[in-house]
Amino acid sequence: MNEQDHSEEEEELFEHFNIVVDEGQQPTRIDKFLIDKVPNISRNKIQNAAKAEAVKVNDKAVKSNYKVKPGEQISLLLPHPKRETELIAEDIPLDIIYEDDDVLVINKAAGLVVHPGYNNFTGTLVNGLMYHFENLPSLNEHHRPGLVHRLDKNTSGIMVVAKTEFALSSLAKQFYERTTDRKYLALCWGDLNEDGTVEGNIGRSLKNRKLMDVFPEADYGKMAKTHYKVLQRLSYVTLVECKLETGRTHQIRVHMKHLGHPLFGDPEYGGDKILKGTTFTKYKQFVENNFKLLPRQALHAKSLAFTQPVTGERLSFESEVPEDFSAVLDRWRNYSKNSL
Repeated sequence: MNEQDHSEEEEELFEHFNIVVDEGQQPTRIDKFLIDKVPNISRNKIQNAAKAEAVKVNDKAVKSNYKVKPGEQISLLLPHPKRETELIAEDIPLDIIYEDDDVLVINKAAGLVVHPGYNNFTGTLVNGLMYHFENLPSLNEHHRPGLVHRLDKNTSGIMVVAKTEFALSSLAKQFYERTTDRKYLALCWGDLNEDGTVEGNIGRSLKNRKLMDVFPEADYGKMAKTHYKVLQRLSYVTLVECKLETGRTHQIRVHMKHLGHPLFGDPEYGGDKILKGTTFTKYKQFVENNFKLLPRQALHAKSLAFTQPVTGERLSFESEVPEDFSAVLDRWRNYSKNSL
């Protein structure tokens, strides 16, 4: 039996395979066994996954020469993202804040699409990576090089990219097992009373397939959990720190809307309208000017921590809030101070 658990709804770009070995199966090396069970997979890919302890039998990591037996349950985690078009190398500037032999850490600008697809076939982070770095790992020529997670086009901040097959497997395992640490800054509408956690399955909206929604039913969408901490109350908006326990598409944006506090300026989830405040024309103009300064959702991937795949060292990175977000924050701080 081969159950493939993957979803394009996930922010993380990997696939998880659960395979139960058939009764009557002769003892066979697990790397050879998996080649016959998983489509478009190389032996090298499986061996790197095993080295990264991403191949397990009955919940225990095994080496690639392990011999499978009837009835055993195999778990295989692979960086296996799909793409929609041919990848073309392009000379796109990249803000690299850290690099070693195994990984890159990039500060992604708002407006930069991470990978080709839909109406964005060129000018993406992946196109830039292909130009600046040769031989970035991927499952095969049909997949996104080096990526195990992504940020929305108009979300700024930190991303990690793998430079080797082993690093790709290791990072995929860390994201899947939630051992990375990701924190975001978000400016949302309204006054949050206290810190808290949002839980609720996230799946494609039944009304608009381009958007996501929260569903109470456990059988639709993917489990998602976001922890948030109030950093600063600014009259009609609140600055919060969000910590991801899972990584679904639009997770923070959807969860904050579900709470009744859409992100400021978020056009897809209703945050680009005046949702709180006074009826005075002066206030309306103030908010409209903020929308012009920050024509996107007020969301920034502030920090990322993960384990270096080869050395085992814990690496932590932070990035500065970009100018558009920072300018709007300063304006709200001044407004809040002067309106007391």
